[in-house]
Amino acid sequence: MYDVIVIGSGPGGYVAAIRAAQLGMKTAIVEKYSTLGGTCLNVGCIPSKALLDSSEHYHNAAHTFKTHGINLKDLKVDLAQMISRKDDVVKQNVDGIQFLMKKNKIDVHHGLGSFVDAHTVKVTKEDGSSSDIQGKNIIIATGSKPASLPFIKLDKDRVITSTEALKMKEIPKHLIVIGGGVIGMELGSVYGRLGAKVSVVEFMDSIIGFDYHFFAGIFYRSYFVLQVKIKTKLFQGL
Repeated sequence: MYDVIVIGSGPGGYVAAIRAAQLGMKTAIVEKYSTLGGTCLNVGCIPSKALLDSSEHYHNAAHTFKTHGINLKDLKVDLAQMISRKDDVVKQNVDGIQFLMKKNKIDVHHGLGSFVDAHTVKVTKEDGSSSDIQGKNIIIATGSKPASLPFIKLDKDRVITSTEALKMKEIPKHLIVIGGGVIGMELGSVYGRLGAKVSVVEFMDSIIGFDYHFFAGIFYRSYFVLQVKIKTKLFQGL
């Protein structure tokens, strides 16, 4: 029996598992997907920052290098290479977490975790096979996933989530982002810098959300430079 079982290996889960192990507890972590790190590391904050970094380099090359006396000819975006670099950044971070699991002697169980009782977790693998593990304490750190709208079908081609936006094969001419939160504004910035016509629609009074409302003015100015259109207090339509 484990002292601690953590369900979910995102920033909340893997940090909790490491701390429990450091305190001398026999620890296991259960992860649904094949890689550790959760949404943030695999399809969230880490890959989005990698693309933000790459797109900023392109935007500077296209718009500010001339003021420094640097002239470039035939400047173009190699989106495939940009995505490949992003994937490399993600892999480096995933490998780092795997190393920390081994270093702290944390058992990793890949599969969907579900409760059998208060101290038993059933781990179901992709092939349908399952096994039970027991723990004195169980931490639920299952994270989040993109929300869907009931009136829009996600075909993951024309209508996509933030996950698909991290691995596009071409730069869209026009991109509509539904939701002006951190993730939406980050990805809107990426493709706005790369030349897409971006429109952001937000239900709330302002973009970014309450937690970051003090910085909204700074964001608005930067998006104005990118010619990103922002519509707030929007219930329907554009």
